Formats: sequence, C-alpha cells, structure tokens
Amino acid sequence: MTFDPFGDFEAHGYLRNLAQEKDPAIVKRLEHASFTTGIDEAFTALQKKQALTYADVLSTHKTLFEAMYPWAGQDRATTAPDIAVSRDGVLFAHPKSIQKAIDHALKLGNDPKTMREKPGEVMGYLAHGHPFLDGNGRTIMVVYSILAQRAGFSIDWAATDKTEYLQALTRELDDPGKGILDTYLEPYIRPAVSDLKEHINAAKGLDGGRGETDTVRGSNDDPAVQAEYEQQRLKRDEQSKGA
Repeated sequence: MTFDPFGDFEAHGYLRNLAQEKDPAIVKRLEHASFTTGIDEAFTALQKKQALTYADVLSTHKTLFEAMYPWAGQDRATTAPDIAVSRDGVLFAHPKSIQKAIDHALKLGNDPKTMREKPGEVMGYLAHGHPFLDGNGRTIMVVYSILAQRAGFSIDWAATDKTEYLQALTRELDDPGKGILDTYLEPYIRPAVSDLKEHINAAKGLDGGRGETDTVRGSNDDPAVQAEYEQQRLKRDEQSKGA
C-alpha cells in the first residue's frame, strides 16, 4: 500500500513531489538525484557548526531534498501532526515528541566521549525521532557521520549486513539504551574517514531502495494509538532515568 499521509496521491503523486510522480521506480531515482545534488552543500554547512542542533537536522533535510519535495526541511509536527507513522511494526515518535528524541540523540552525539561509547544509542534515538515523511535514513546518515567523525571514528557501513543491521536497529528502538545497537556496530568501527561523501555513498540502501515502507498507523486521537505511545513513553522515560 502506498504511503499517503496527505491523502492526495492520485492528484499530486507520492508525497506531493514536485514532479507529481507516482511510479515508485521513478520516485526512487528522483530522490537519489536530489540527495546526490545536495550532499556537498549539506556537509559543508554541518562542518561549519559547532554543536549540532535540531535546526541543523531540518536544514540538512531541506538541502538534500528541496529539489524533490516542497515540504523538505519540515518535520512531521508540521506536515502530518495528526497521524501516527510506523514501519514494519515499529511506531516512530509522536509528532510532538520528535524534537525531544532528536535533541536527546544530539546531546549524546555532540559529546565525543559519549558518542564513542554509545554509537548505537545515538543512532537509535535519531531513528526513533523519524522527523520526516521521507528521506529520514539519508538525512540521519549525513548528520551521524559528522558526529562520528568529530568523535574520531567512522562506521564501515559497506561491511555491515543491511538485514542484520535493521534487525538490530528494530530491537534498539523497542528496547532503547540496553546497548543492542552499540554491540552490533562495534565490529564495524574504524578510524575516522576524511571523505564523508565517499563514505556515505558506500553505504547500502542510500539509492532510495525502499524495502519496508512507512505506513499510517492511524490517527493520533485513536485510543489504541495513544496507548501505544504511552507505553513507548514510559519505556523511554525509564531508560533515561537509568542512564
């Protein structure tokens, strides 16, 4: 089923893309073209910053995808505030909680010592935030690579198994702060690379290959969805208290 949070796929194409394209293969190519066009500018802007902020995450997405989507750089709190978004059974952060999740990830990741000790936890919170309707993985990868480089390491993404990584990430999202993704990533930690663009391009799946796609879980007013969010909140609050 097509991910259609705006409810206007037939009239305006996938996520209101500027080409109004509906064909998934063409959408994939257009997204990748936008990403590769913007990546140099995105890295240049981030490298000028000291501590990265939520605003930097938004601006990175805008730079990477403004050639594709008119809403590039706008998070789900703006574009889809009333719906719950999930993927492969994993419920992402409530739109009102996105910034909190990303801010927590950046608080950890901006500290080089913590970033080295908890590379998977940082990635987990970035992924849980899932700020955008599309382009999350690539935006997060660009931001994460800057944080890792500043902490003196890089992840050898090309050596990872995509299926195993996504399984570890899913477990991290379900049970945060237990070192699940830290443990998975540890064998792939390498000295920091200097050419981040080449490093990113070597990562699997950045060509926009979809595999599992986002789905609309339901309305944020649905009691069942609210109960799931509450369970998620309690688990993450418990983790943050124990950290």
